[in-house]
Amino acid sequence: MQQLLIGGQDGVTVTMDAAMGNRHGMISGATGTGKTITLQILAEGFSKIGVPVFLADIKGDLSGITSPGQPNDKVKQRVQQIGIADYQQRGNPSVFWDIFAKTGHPVRATISDMGPLLLSNLLELNETQTGVLYSCFKIADDNGLLLLDLKDLRALLIWIGGQANELQAEYGNIASASLGAIQRQLLVLEEQGAEHFFGEPAIQLDDICKTDFSGNGVISLLDATDLVSKSPKLYATFLLWLLSELFENMPEVGDAEKPKLVLFFDEAHLLFEQAPKALTDKIEQIVRLIRSKGVGIYFISQSPLDVPEDILGQLGLKIQHALRAYTPKDQQVIKSVAGTFRENPKIDTEAAIQELKTGEALVSVLNKDGSPAPVERILIRPPESQMGPVSPEQRMDMMSRSPYKGRYDEELDRESAYEMLKEKAEQQRQEDVEAEEEKKEKKAAAGSSRQRQTITEALIKNAARSIGTTVGRQLIRGIMGSLIGKR
Repeated sequence: MQQLLIGGQDGVTVTMDAAMGNRHGMISGATGTGKTITLQILAEGFSKIGVPVFLADIKGDLSGITSPGQPNDKVKQRVQQIGIADYQQRGNPSVFWDIFAKTGHPVRATISDMGPLLLSNLLELNETQTGVLYSCFKIADDNGLLLLDLKDLRALLIWIGGQANELQAEYGNIASASLGAIQRQLLVLEEQGAEHFFGEPAIQLDDICKTDFSGNGVISLLDATDLVSKSPKLYATFLLWLLSELFENMPEVGDAEKPKLVLFFDEAHLLFEQAPKALTDKIEQIVRLIRSKGVGIYFISQSPLDVPEDILGQLGLKIQHALRAYTPKDQQVIKSVAGTFRENPKIDTEAAIQELKTGEALVSVLNKDGSPAPVERILIRPPESQMGPVSPEQRMDMMSRSPYKGRYDEELDRESAYEMLKEKAEQQRQEDVEAEEEKKEKKAAAGSSRQRQTITEALIKNAARSIGTTVGRQLIRGIMGSLIGKR
């Protein structure tokens, strides 16, 4: 049975059974109280027992997890206070990721993979606009149009706007005002840098579920410093997409000795802010069921109340750093937070939350039978890895030695799609010319029935008329890039 040491004090140590690592957890506390270090020690603890970790580095100070820590008097004193016998400063195998591809390997997903539910939340669409977006995805699916990037979706919207009357019977009313609103939101999203995220090659889930040659779990660090400041909604949407992809693709493992993967979601409140009920319900369902696939989720936020109650009730590990009570509302929050712990007669939980010093926390873990243990007040153990970021030079050196070097660097643009469509468009145009000539020769009756165009035929004819212009070439490549197949 493997254990993760969290910390201790006054002869009491608190450890978490690795088998409970997929029961999720919460790290909370005010700014500057030690949440980042707690995240770091849990991540390196999981890595040490062979569990891959994915974490979002919000403040840019977690890259030190890749390098050994440096001895100092405070660390030595903390080790002695807790009574750690096997403390050894060491780095952890890690891979850097960055949606903007500046400080890590690019992270991408396709529009089709994202789906209309997450995309409508990302675009902050109202109910009517969301319905139109769902119709757009249905039209694309019915016609084998895989939407890869923003220009694919933009081109589809333009085309649907021109075919709205023909599409109405099958897909309902598609208002031009809603299409325009979606287009405007796409422009805003593009300004925030989302064009770097939507596209190919898409990140492969297997690449964040690796162990190294020594059996240590590889830690995947997403540099989210720019992402959160530029587009917090995109940050939240990416994490939710990752969660849903893991849920859909990872096999069932039941009750394993340790998790297959652990995720740390910092600034967890961003996942739920202004999220529609349909999305919140979906997240709650995934959190409840994904543990059977060996995935543990750990939320980090200032208050546990930032997480919906139905999700909070599913979190087994609770680590609470200090909260301050400056107003009656703050006092009520502290009282509510204290109520989430199993009572320990030796501790006044409500008072302790306000008295905790930096690096000190109230902790409750799950017992072997799944019941919560009484809350303990402890010192968080010091990390074995470096506290604070590595230098840019060290980071670049590690990236140059990454096993994924070159795999994601070049963005794919399916040039063959344009050629395929051009050939089809030319063929269709030639057939139209021949048909027209045949009509004239036979002098067909003016009232002869006209064969109904299929959506795909109409698309090809539209494309044929656009072949001669630069804009047309871009639209064709964007739309037909989705016909080649899934990744």
